[in-house]
Amino acid sequence: MEGNVLVQFKDLGAALILALAACGSAIGAGTAGMAAIGAWKKNFSQNKTASFLLVALVGAPLTQTIYGNIVMNKVLELANKGQYLWGIGAFCGLAIGLSALWQGRCAAVACDAMGETGKGFGNYLAVLGITETVALFVMVFSLIALGKFSGA
Repeated sequence: MEGNVLVQFKDLGAALILALAACGSAIGAGTAGMAAIGAWKKNFSQNKTASFLLVALVGAPLTQTIYGNIVMNKVLELANKGQYLWGIGAFCGLAIGLSALWQGRCAAVACDAMGETGKGFGNYLAVLGITETVALFVMVFSLIALGKFSGA
């Protein structure tokens, strides 16, 4: 490939990390949000109190976008030094995004359960935390690997 073409795509790895992480966050939060709305509707139709705590469950997948942004900044730093890390960007972003997607699915089930019983919020948060740990591991291990590219 010609050098000019490579330079045009130097930020592709960075863009992939953020885009894939954010897509996972959007899908996860959207899935959980639909479940929360359904739980609230059910509570309202039965004249029960609808728990606002469901909003915390809906927002849980959004943090993965922050993790993607942190890794993206390191990849951009290396891209400016001539290292185009498309593979790390694609696979790191995919793993973080999948963590958010599945966290959102877990949150959706938690919203349904919380809406039905009004109990178990702490247990549901623990499951969401475990699911999020995958994204944290990917971020930390990616930053360690990227540190080796930069000679740190």
